Formats: sequence, structure tokens, C-alpha cells
Amino acid sequence: MPAEIAIRGPQRAAAALAFDESPDHVQSLQRGLAVIRVFDAEHAALTLSQVAARAGFARAVARRLLMTLEYLGYVARQGRQFSLTPRILELGFSYLSCLPVATLAQPFMEQVAHEIDESCSLAVLDAHDIVYVQRVAVRKVMTITLGIGARLPAFCTSMGRMLLAGLAEEDLESWLRGLRAQALTRFTLTERSELRTAVERARAQGYIYVEQELQEGLCSVAVPVRDERGNMVAALNAGMPFRVGARAHALKKVLPALRAGARNIERSLAGRPGNVASQGSTLSAAAR
Repeated sequence: MPAEIAIRGPQRAAAALAFDESPDHVQSLQRGLAVIRVFDAEHAALTLSQVAARAGFARAVARRLLMTLEYLGYVARQGRQFSLTPRILELGFSYLSCLPVATLAQPFMEQVAHEIDESCSLAVLDAHDIVYVQRVAVRKVMTITLGIGARLPAFCTSMGRMLLAGLAEEDLESWLRGLRAQALTRFTLTERSELRTAVERARAQGYIYVEQELQEGLCSVAVPVRDERGNMVAALNAGMPFRVGARAHALKKVLPALRAGARNIERSLAGRPGNVASQGSTLSAAAR
């Protein structure tokens, strides 16, 4: 199976360390991105000292970076506190605009969500996480809010395991070696051998069902989305509340609807002029 969604675990870390010493490395760019990443839902507004501490930079360095980002319009200042501006969304939407599967998938995902009366999501793999690139929400079944750009651990999610099934053996082995899995519920698989078996099952059967591993009371089923060359470019899933008979319901009603939705997305991708063959390489670059 082609390794279009390439993951490098220990190799990635080693390459990063080597690149730090390369003449091609631009430290100021790396630091600027690090400052952007210190802001999140729990830290929406920060002082200069807080930014410096969270980024691990000297105050003078953090100050110059914040002033540059403010000049470019990515950061705003109110009193002593800094926060991101809506312009920061341009960075994420630049990626989405290069990802036709996310745009093309939405109407078909809406059909699936309407048919099964459950939320439908599309994700790609990025290192040890999945990243949501499209979502049609029907009801809230998780304690966290999910939307485009949300990240979840790949090892205990249905879309993550489905995407891992698209890796070549050597890439999967590397991914597993670099994994540091912690149980999120009493049902979470964390042993590498068990996870490999689950991924191999997903690869063999063309779908994966995961029950209460990410959050108790939640289960989900996922299927692959492939390009015209057969390379997996994304995973499509539906999440639902866990109840008695949840697995049977997921496989009998939800899975056929997901498979039909994935086929429709694939036909849409195949009918799109250009870029289909490059879709896998786009995700490969994002995964690295």
C-alpha cells in the first residue's frame, strides 16, 4: 500500500535536531510560529512576560516577535495584554484551500449526517494526531468542542486508526515506536501490539469501529477516502452515543451510509480537473 500519508516518529525528531544546525534553518521564523502557538482557548490573552515564559524565550526576544506580529496584523494589543487577531485564520485557510477533499466533501457529509442523524467528520493525519478538516455536527456527543482545526490523538480514534491503516509497514512501525500512549478511559488500548492489530484489522476490513476509548459514552466508526490512485487522503467518520447494541447499529446503519458518502467524495475528487494526483502528496507534507 502506498505510503502517501507519511509519518516519521523518532526519525522526525532526529531530523529536526539536525536541521536546527543547518544553514537553511531560519530561527526567527521558528520563534515567530512558537509565539503564535502559545495562545489557545485557556490562554487567549497574555502579557509579554507570560508569552516569554510559555514560549521559553527571553522577554526581549518575545517583545520583538510580538511587535512584528502586531505590525503584520496577526496580534493585537490591549493594555498590557496581547491576543491573536482573526487574520491568523488566513494561515489555516491557506492549507484548506489547497485541500480540495475538505471542500468537496461537505455536501456529501451533510447527506450522511441527515441520513443517520449523527455528526459526520473528515480528518487527516498530522504526526500523532488527527486534524479535523471538515465537520457536520448534528448533536454534541463529546465533552470537548470539535470543529475545523481540532486535534485528537490518532491512536484511540476511529479516524486515526483508519488513517494509520493507509501507512506503509515501515511508516506504521516508525509511528508506533514514537508513540507515547496514555489511557484516556478504562477501555483505551495503549499497547503497541494491540494497536497494530487494530490498525491491521482496519486495513483488512476497510473500516474501523472504536468504542469508548477516547471518551466513555462515545463510539464511532470510520472509513477511508481515497484518490483515483487508491491512496488514502482522509478518513470519514460518524460519532454517536454508546448504548446497548451500539456496535450493531453502527455496522448495520451508519457504516453503509459512510461508505456511500466516501464513494461520492471519491467520485467528486476524480472528476475535479487537476490536483487529484497531488492530493496525497499534500497530505504527506502536512503529516511530516
